[in-house]
Amino acid sequence: MEEKIFFDRNGVSVSNARFIVHGQTYAMNGVTSVKQAVKHPSRLGPIVLGLIGLIALINGGGGIFLGIVLLAATVFWWVRQKPEWIVVLNSSSGETQALTSEDRSYINGVIEALNQSVIHRG
Repeated sequence: MEEKIFFDRNGVSVSNARFIVHGQTYAMNGVTSVKQAVKHPSRLGPIVLGLIGLIALINGGGGIFLGIVLLAATVFWWVRQKPEWIVVLNSSSGETQALTSEDRSYINGVIEALNQSVIHRG
């Protein structure tokens, strides 16, 4: 049977026989299911920085400028934090986090291709 390619972009390839992620190859005949997971960033750092900024702002005096700068940094840090979307492969040997990206649509495309590969395999 000829190998059919379902996805090939950015060093990631999905065919009916293989899933290749940046040089790591997974045999599709061992994959029992595929799912998406998400890892949300820790917000502890921006929250602590924001609290310090609020305290500096409330204390007044020379701390007002520092408080404004710290609050601006907090907002910038918070907005820049993005969740990581993960392709999780299940096999008889357990779960494997095969691919991670901040681009959800990219991960959705890879998962769709992996599901097509599993269906094609039968």
